[in-house]
Amino acid sequence: MAPLPQRPRLGFLASHNGTNMRAIVAACQQGRLNAEPALLISNNKDCGAIAWADLQGLPWQHLSATKLGSEDALDAALAAALTAAKVDLIVLAGYMRKLGPKILAAFPKRILNVHPALLPKFGGQGMYGKHVHEAVLKSGERVSGATIHIVDGEYDHGPIVMQGEVKVEIGDTPDTLAQRVQAKEQEMYPLVLQKIFSGQIDLDKL
Repeated sequence: MAPLPQRPRLGFLASHNGTNMRAIVAACQQGRLNAEPALLISNNKDCGAIAWADLQGLPWQHLSATKLGSEDALDAALAAALTAAKVDLIVLAGYMRKLGPKILAAFPKRILNVHPALLPKFGGQGMYGKHVHEAVLKSGERVSGATIHIVDGEYDHGPIVMQGEVKVEIGDTPDTLAQRVQAKEQEMYPLVLQKIFSGQIDLDKL
């Protein structure tokens, strides 16, 4: 894969509020991250991420398998839209769909996801959002956290780029743990991108 340009163009995929996208866009606006937010795509036309992108002047598209007729059509449309927008790196920010072979082939090792636990623990199909935090608490683990990884064809499986720990407190609920893990995600994602853009992290070698 070609090296990233000096000021990469970022594409975002989100299904709900896109809180990690907001943190990354803010880092770009504040000059902490030398990148250009280029496009948001969501499978949920009524989500908070689209409403926020609209206010920011960030171009967005609504693409879903329901709208397009099949998962294959969605896969092709995602690859085409992100390629047309000249996106260099794709950031998943709470995107609740498995990516298909066309977009994975179009952007090899250029798609990142964040998972709200320390993979390989508490990953896989069905392990998202509150389900993850419930499983962590039920297991008795004393440490959880967030994992940023490269996306491949399996759930929560690709090479790990960075992990950050969050202590599980006595009396934690899935909601209180989620708040602290989400704060860790928003801290880590811009930092990871900065390290990738500066060459401190080479995605092709992971």
